[in-house]
Amino acid sequence: MAIKSSKSYSVSMFFIYLLLICAAVACLFPLFHVLAVSFSSAVSVAAGQVLLLPKGFNLNAYDYILKRTAFWRAMGVSVQRVIIGGFINMMLTILAAYPLSKDVKRFRYRTLYIWIFFLTAIFNGGLIPSYMVIRGLNLLDKIWALVLPTAVPVFNIVLLLNFFRQLPMEIEEAAFVDGAGHWTILWRLFVPMSLPAIATIALFSIVNHWNSWFDGLIYMNRPDGYPLQSYLQTIIIQGDLTKVKSAEEWEKLRQISDRTLKASQIFVATIPILLVYPYLQKYFVKGIVLGSVKG
Repeated sequence: MAIKSSKSYSVSMFFIYLLLICAAVACLFPLFHVLAVSFSSAVSVAAGQVLLLPKGFNLNAYDYILKRTAFWRAMGVSVQRVIIGGFINMMLTILAAYPLSKDVKRFRYRTLYIWIFFLTAIFNGGLIPSYMVIRGLNLLDKIWALVLPTAVPVFNIVLLLNFFRQLPMEIEEAAFVDGAGHWTILWRLFVPMSLPAIATIALFSIVNHWNSWFDGLIYMNRPDGYPLQSYLQTIIIQGDLTKVKSAEEWEKLRQISDRTLKASQIFVATIPILLVYPYLQKYFVKGIVLGSVKG
């Protein structure tokens, strides 16, 4: 208590909070700027008058993109990719981390498999061999080309196996005495006790699949198969993929700045992650293992 009441402690805490506030502002500033641009008029954006508050508030950009089938088609591909890819990532991560978390006496080939995973995390065949493998497996223009190459996230496996190794051995030994097998111990004991770690790697997998754009450009020959981030990249870098077909669309585009249209699509693309993160955040601060071993 004396340390916390000292003047030096108060000064150090002030600078720590000040540093954290500056870091938070630096992270939030681009988001609020993009949001302000998406709600501003084309004239205000072109004049450089928009910073953190919208100028000439309107919803024309959102009204335009919400009616575009290409945008929602790309959104659907990304959602499908996150669901399938995230499920595959989590299953393979859990099934690989559990045996690798055992010592050599209980899993004699543990060191060999750890080296195999470690080497795959450092070395890879490169872009051209990867493309040739995907083409040889006839996976081009299919959702599996986006999820199978990253099906085994080695970094997530390392995180989870280290968490498994920290769980009390008494729980596992008691389960073996009661007649439980490895499958029961894994799914009934280890997984429930490891929800904080599993939530963390699940968030990593979701964000990785949602933000990936390069593989969509490589493995998808048709724009109809682009995930959302690949679709946005082509719009921002190369321009719009779809042609304006009616005079009504031309009239709407005249009222919308190109920057406003891009900003609105970028912000809509971030909404799913902003909705998922608070739900997973509650698991990060829970100490599920604490108090599980009595006596």
